[in-house]
Order: sequence, then structure tokens, then C-alpha cells
Amino acid sequence: MKQADEIKFLQRLVAENRLSRRKFLSTTMAMGVGAMAPALYSEAARAAPKRGGRLRQGLTGGATSDVMDPGKILDSYMINLQFGQLRNNLTEVAANGELAGELAESWEANADATQWIFKIRKGVEFHNGKTLTSQDVVDTLKHHYGEKSSSGAAGILTGVDNVKADGPNTVVVNLKGGDADFPFILSDYHILICPSNGDGSIEWQSGIGTGGYSLVDHDPGIRSLTKRNPNYWKEGKAHFDEIESLGLEDPSARTTALRTDVVDCIQKVELKTAGRLGKLPGVNVIATTGNKQVTLPMRTDTAPFDSNHVRMALKLIIQRQDWLDKIAFGYGELGNDNPIGPANLYRASTAELPQREYDPDKAKWHLKQAGMDSLSVEFHAADTAFAGAVDAGQLMRESAKPAGINIDVIRQPNDGYWSDVWLKKPWCACYWSGRPTENWIFSQIYAADAPWNDTIWKHERFNKLLVQGRAELNTEKRRDIYIEMQRIVNNEGGVVLPLFLSDVMALNDKLAYPEQLGNNWELDGMKNAERWWFA
Repeated sequence: MKQADEIKFLQRLVAENRLSRRKFLSTTMAMGVGAMAPALYSEAARAAPKRGGRLRQGLTGGATSDVMDPGKILDSYMINLQFGQLRNNLTEVAANGELAGELAESWEANADATQWIFKIRKGVEFHNGKTLTSQDVVDTLKHHYGEKSSSGAAGILTGVDNVKADGPNTVVVNLKGGDADFPFILSDYHILICPSNGDGSIEWQSGIGTGGYSLVDHDPGIRSLTKRNPNYWKEGKAHFDEIESLGLEDPSARTTALRTDVVDCIQKVELKTAGRLGKLPGVNVIATTGNKQVTLPMRTDTAPFDSNHVRMALKLIIQRQDWLDKIAFGYGELGNDNPIGPANLYRASTAELPQREYDPDKAKWHLKQAGMDSLSVEFHAADTAFAGAVDAGQLMRESAKPAGINIDVIRQPNDGYWSDVWLKKPWCACYWSGRPTENWIFSQIYAADAPWNDTIWKHERFNKLLVQGRAELNTEKRRDIYIEMQRIVNNEGGVVLPLFLSDVMALNDKLAYPEQLGNNWELDGMKNAERWWFA
């Protein structure tokens, strides 16, 4: 082993609290490092997780209407609070993108993936001291599936036939058809395990969970305070004593809060100022790229968006490179009206699905096919939908004029946007953090009966393929199915998807974090409260 590699190995042992300062110094000095040994130790010790302190974070996406029902989680504030602090799933997507067990320590399927058996971790306690059992898991899953469920996860659990406990630590899930990706689905931030009430329902109101932090105070959309769970079952996680989450919707307010030491970290850094912010002393700006996407959903049950020719016209009047340069400031890549992102396995290549270009003449042709010489529509936007959403609407308004399309951009308030605008206005700005599997994102957003089908889109062939793709275990056949589904969404769907975005966050240099950050959600997969520490 080369000396440099040996030193890195010793530093890693220090960072993992497996090597004392005295032993490190004596070993490295014997290697001839000399006066550099103390500095090398300090570098390693700084990387070692330390317990203590209050993490203060500025978050977006909160609302005064937020509730503790995990099935009602709409945006990042409550994702971070519930998914990242208070509660756990059966499975989780690790920072490297692989699926790992969380409250489920193992799982296995039958030959056609129509039945899954999960072994529940023993010795885990809820914040109130109740021991986790299979009944808590069963009742939680029942809360999220079935015709009567109003959970945001209902769409991805439509394939569940029944769930039952088999002893105190085993759960059996029977599906209506095979689903090779089912354990991935159980990492969804809605499907957080809550204590059973003993009558088939769950106790979600108090915020009690099995997570690294328990709830102290909560003013919805404004401020939340949690404290470390002393009995947290994950060894070496949840290092802070307390987490204070502040709802800061305005990007300038978030930046100011970070610069004036009101908070330690912020999400959704204003992209046009990210470069300047990163040059300030004591501030680190970090970007991660996954499947986060800008979407402009059109309600296909509402005129004029019930005409696919109108939808195609609107897909053709966006100058996507302009959006990437002026809205995303280069933090992302072009979208192609297809929700399957760069981190997905079965994403269509440009050869399979050519990139859609700006073409106002072709947009005019589609309007004529719809019986129109011109078109006037309203587009509703707020910056909580995605940073620069209103500015993006203005760009779109200008690029639409050569096609005879007039777009009235209506700025909406950030507060209440997800409850009052999204799913209600015929055309609006939106974003999705993406999902790790094709079946997941298609089932949750594009399936005909999905509660979050924000385009109210129903396509017979697409929905038939969705069931086939979910059950297909042959990877080549599965890829063919998902490519066809992407083409259908691209050509007939109700979504305009101009960009995939990087997640850009900023934090002060007091904070330390693992070498690899999760990119499935913002803020280290929304697990920053669990994974980060003060240096």
C-alpha cells in the first residue's frame, strides 16, 4: 500500500472513531510524516461525526394547512420533518441509490413477485415507548391503500390485494399482480410507519414515530422543533440535540437567514445567485443531480387542454435551452415531456425519443387541427413550485407569441399553493423530485386512478402497459414496455416537462456531512437531520 493510501486508511479509522489520536500520531510519524501528523489528524477528526447542537434549517413548501398525516404530505417542509426526522419507512434509498432495509431488516418474494414477506426489525421503539410490531406495519399500509384511502401513496399501492401479520415480526403483502419493484415503493415518504390504535387505524395526529427525533413544538408551515430520540435504533445516526425548521418561502429571505447566521442550511438556493453565494466566506453551495423535474401540468379534462393538439402546441412553444440558461442557470439538463429522468434505468435515449425542439410554425399547425387560429390561456405560478417559475412563465409568454398563443401569467402566493392552485387550476407550474423506478412515477402521477394524476389524464393503452411493465421480470421486455409508455406520455400526455433540475443547497461551514450525498430528494435525500453533524 502506498504511503498516501495508508494515511487515508488511518484517517478513515479516526473518522469512524476506531483509532485514537495518540495511536494515529505515533503511526504516521513513524512513517516519516513528521510535523504534518497533527494537521492530518485534525483533518480526519473534523470528519468524524460528533453529537450535539441545534441544527437550524430554512425550508420551503410548508403551509398552515399541513397536518401530521403522512398520507397528506405535499412538499419539502413536511417531507423533511416527518420522513427525515420523526418517522421511518420499511425500506429506504441509501445515499448511493441502492435500496436498503429500514424498519424491515429483510424481505423476499415468491417466484412471480406477487407475494412479498417482510421481516420487521426487533427491539425498535416508538417515541412513546411502544414496541414496534407487525400490526403497526399492517395498519399503516392499510391507511395508504384501498378505495377509501386519500393518501398520496394510494396510486402506487393500487396493486396491493391484502396485507396481514404473520406473528409479531413478519408481514405478508399479497399483490394483485407481480411487482418486481415493490420494496422500492415502500420507501415513499408517505408510507411512514405509525403506531396502531389497535382497531385497524393508526395514530398519526401526534407525530409519534420511530425516527431519530421526536416532536417538541409544531406551528404548521412556520416553525417546528424536534429533539433527539435517545433510544433511536440506528447506531451512529441523528447527531444533533435538536432540529429547528423554519418555513422560509421567499428565496431572498432564505439567503439572508443563512448569511446572518439565523439558519445553518437552506434548500432551493436561488439559482441566479448561487455562484455569488458560494464565494462568500463560511458558505458552501452544493448541487446534486437526480430526477428532479420541472413540470407544467395541464388538466386534460378542462378545455382547451382536453385537445391533444392544443397540448402539443404548448409543448412546442418553449425554448428549453433558454430555460436551462436563464431559469436553471445551467443547473440541470433539458427535459423532453417525459418524466423518466437521468437516474432511471429504463430512460429512453434520444434515438428512441428525439428531443422536442422549439417550433412555433408546427405549434400553429396543431392549433389549426384543433380548429383554432389563435389561443389565449392562463398559466398560474409561484416560486414555491420551482425557483424562477414566474420568470419562466414570462419567457414562455414571449416565445409563444409567434405561434399566435397568448399566455397570461398569473402570480400566485406561495402559501397555500399546493392546496389552492395545484390540482385545481387548469394549467400551472409544478415540480417533482422524481422517483427511483419507472413504475413508481408512472403509478403515482400518470395512472388513470392515481390521486396525484395532476393532468387528470386517462389513456387506455398506457394503463394497460403500466400493469404489464410492473409484473414483467424480463429486463429486455420490461424496457420495451417502458419506452413505449414514455413515447405515449411525450406525444399524448398532459404534461409539459421542459427541464430536469439539480438540487442546490447552501450551508455554513460549521456543518459536516458524509462524502456521498443522496440525490433522490433535496438535502441529502431529506435525511440531513439524520446524516449530518457539526464539525
